[in-house]
Amino acid sequence: MSMDLLPMRLTPGQDLRQALEVAVAARGASAAYVVSGIGSLRDAPLRLAGADVPVLLAGDVEILTLAGSVSADGSHLHAAMATADGRVVGGHVPYGCHVRTTAEVLLALTRDWQFSRAFDALTGYDELTITPLAVTAGSASDDDDDDGHDSDDWGPRDRDHDRD
Repeated sequence: MSMDLLPMRLTPGQDLRQALEVAVAARGASAAYVVSGIGSLRDAPLRLAGADVPVLLAGDVEILTLAGSVSADGSHLHAAMATADGRVVGGHVPYGCHVRTTAEVLLALTRDWQFSRAFDALTGYDELTITPLAVTAGSASDDDDDDGHDSDDWGPRDRDHDRD
């Protein structure tokens, strides 16, 4: 799997979710994961589990953890945040979470996969769909020899015989 790490520092006023989506798209990637994220926000909306609309965490808020998937077709981010009085709340990160002083985020851009969102009748929500992208000649793969087979697929004696 081909993966590039992208460390980012967001500055005051930037929308956290939007900035991550723009950064992924600007690098020509269609899929990324948030490896780590910390920072501060001001007046942060957060959609709690099972809620249809976000609550507003008023005032200064610290991002304790940030995780999720990022794509042009829709991102799914979760965060644990602490309010100025030390209360910790977790939930979905919507648009409108504006950086107060800084946000430090590490993204892993996955070049071999495309993320999209499709309606899932079981959940009633648009859920992550993961599609492998075609491997191009000369790209990295798990194959460590030049015979066209993944090295762990076939033993040396089995290459010319059908598997059971």
